[in-house]
Amino acid sequence: MTAHPFFIPIDVDHAGAAEEGAPPADRVLSGNPTFRTWNVEEAGGGLYAGIWEATPGKWRIQYDEWEFCHILSGISVITDEGGPAVTLRAGDSFILRPGFVGTWEVIITTRKEYVVRV
Repeated sequence: MTAHPFFIPIDVDHAGAAEEGAPPADRVLSGNPTFRTWNVEEAGGGLYAGIWEATPGKWRIQYDEWEFCHILSGISVITDEGGPAVTLRAGDSFILRPGFVGTWEVIITTRKEYVVRV
């Protein structure tokens, strides 16, 4: 696919090197989860888009930003604090709003596309 200033493919093959990471140790509840993030777009005004991948484990999450996610592969479970668990698989899409508090558990290495608005 050719590069174009107004068309950006969201594809790890065109995104360059992944940024390696992990949840803060004090938030990890089980396993040894690690992240790989390919930031494809960082627009002004706090808008980010790309691909994120996580290995198995469970950690606490607290969202201060708005995020749209589309699961590409794997299986994860998101549980709202005091709410039901939701199992996510390839093809599932969802939004996490600011104020969401709960856990993210990766059962099978999960890859998602995301758009974040800070």
